[in-house]
Amino acid sequence: MWAIIKKEVKSYFLSPIGYIFVGLFLAVYSIFFYLDVYYYGSTNFGNMFYSLTTIVTFLIPVLTMRLFAEEKKTGTEQLLLTSPRSVTAITLGKFFAALIVVLISEVLTFIYYGILMYFGDPNLVTALVTLFGFTLLASAYIAFGMFASSLTENQIIAEILTTVVLLALWFLPNFIPTMQTFSLVNAFTSSFPAGTISLAAIVLLGSFTILFILLTMMVLQRKKSVK
Repeated sequence: MWAIIKKEVKSYFLSPIGYIFVGLFLAVYSIFFYLDVYYYGSTNFGNMFYSLTTIVTFLIPVLTMRLFAEEKKTGTEQLLLTSPRSVTAITLGKFFAALIVVLISEVLTFIYYGILMYFGDPNLVTALVTLFGFTLLASAYIAFGMFASSLTENQIIAEILTTVVLLALWFLPNFIPTMQTFSLVNAFTSSFPAGTISLAAIVLLGSFTILFILLTMMVLQRKKSVK
């Protein structure tokens, strides 16, 4: 698994994708930072991540679209599936590689935490809880994006499918109240940015992540069995 993680992380930063993701993530964060600090006078670190849920809904599908679709398109999928590595190692390796790119972006936001300390007294516990919750949300997004990528060799189709489903999970609860329980964005925004850890949110985000990691493994195992 570690070899796959290293290979995937390296591939992210040997191509523009990794830099584009981190760059756009920080650029959008900078905009929200400016609005919150200079326009609204807020020094709450969690507020910026509350707003960032919008951009990651579109950014993470770009990060995950290549995970398996590219392997299939270039013909390396067969080599990957017939290698000594297990389906579990392959899936988790690719999942954690994408998550590492997100974590790098999150860690870099602590530059802004230092700036907030100049303007006020931001709560470190709230900041850490926010980052924890945001990581859970990103993990859920990555898991679904990875699953979508395993279904097709077309990266654009994988990206569109992931974006559409994530947007549906976000907006459908506004029209179907019974779906509020399954809203990933609401699970994050309802507690973590305020510095509160919600067990229900952890269960929802964690279960969603595990479900689509397992479904991805099932897709790969089926492909491997017919090789």
